[in-house]
Amino acid sequence: MNKPFTVGITGGSGSGKTLFLEKLIHSFKPDEVCLISQDNYYKSIDLQQKDENGIENFDIPESFDFEAYESDLKKLQSGKEVSRPEYTFNNTSQEPKMMTFKPAPVLVVEGIFVFYHPSFANLLDLKIFIDAKEHLMLKRRILRDKVERGYDLDDVLYRYENHVMPAYDKYIGPYKNEADLVIPNNKNFDRALDVIHSYLSIKSGASSKF
Repeated sequence: MNKPFTVGITGGSGSGKTLFLEKLIHSFKPDEVCLISQDNYYKSIDLQQKDENGIENFDIPESFDFEAYESDLKKLQSGKEVSRPEYTFNNTSQEPKMMTFKPAPVLVVEGIFVFYHPSFANLLDLKIFIDAKEHLMLKRRILRDKVERGYDLDDVLYRYENHVMPAYDKYIGPYKNEADLVIPNNKNFDRALDVIHSYLSIKSGASSKF
């Protein structure tokens, strides 16, 4: 297999990365693309740093095992399979599944800090930044954490104000200028998605699913 084309996708929490990724992945055949998410490289909760109020802060670079993330990406780029336990968002009642990632013509890595670590960012062939207005990111964060994950609304708002936005201002937003493409996601990103799919198909030799 030729060297895969590696795409890094980042953006603020609630910018719409997950939906964009789902549509992008679905536009290729299963064996043509591999998605490996930063979320599966969270350190265990006992290793998470706490803020001045004793609340774990999951929105800082130290929350993740980037050495393992980088090592696994390099393995995939060299044509090797990677196994990793699923991250269950500290849900002790959920048994984590063992996930297997297989090399593919297109490798997609995503997460809020994939541009932050220079050695990791240097492995990317294309950098995409998903952007959105702050009030939309907050709304999406509330819907995700309160509705989908069952988090208390006060907890969601506390983390957004004290962890999420400070992290965006310090570790994420400044790297928007280093992106090859910035995609506004205030309404939809359909045209941008079509362009990116066509570009990746050409660069990687992958075909369209449709």
